[in-house]
Amino acid sequence: MSRRSQMFGSSLSLSKLGLSSLGLMLAVAPAAHAQKDRQVYDAAMARSAEVCPDHSTERSRPGITAVPAASLRALEERKFVLCPDRRLDTTTPVVWYGREGVFAWNPSAGGVGKLLAGKVTAQVRSGDFPSQTVVWKSNGKLAEGALVPAFRRK
Repeated sequence: MSRRSQMFGSSLSLSKLGLSSLGLMLAVAPAAHAQKDRQVYDAAMARSAEVCPDHSTERSRPGITAVPAASLRALEERKFVLCPDRRLDTTTPVVWYGREGVFAWNPSAGGVGKLLAGKVTAQVRSGDFPSQTVVWKSNGKLAEGALVPAFRRK
C-alpha cells in the first residue's frame, strides 16, 4: 500500500467515523427534543393544576396539548396559565384574562383546541398580551362587549 493510499484510507475511515457520529447525534436529537417538549407540556399541566379550579387531566390535557410547545414555553416565561373553564359559554369558548395572565377555554365546546392554539400562538407571536379581558367567539372572531364570568383562582 502506498503512502498516499494510506493517507486517503485513514482520512476515509475518519470521515466514516465522523459521519457515523453525526448520524448518532441526529438520531438522538429528536428524542431529546421530544423529551424537552414533554417537559413543557407537563409543566403547563402542573401550572393548570395549581391555579385552575376547573382543572382535571381529562379537561386540561386536550387544550394544553393543542398548543404548540414553543408557544407554551413563551407562556411559561411570562408565568401565564392555560385553564379549562366549563362556565364559559360554547359561543364564546376562549378568553384571555389579561390582569390574571390566564387563557381559559370551555373544554366542552367543539373545535376549541384548535381555536385556543391559534389565539395563544397569535398573541405569543405578536407579543401583545393586553391587560384587559379579551373574548373570542367559536368562529375565531373577537366578541366585542361579551360578558364572561370573572376568572377565579383555586
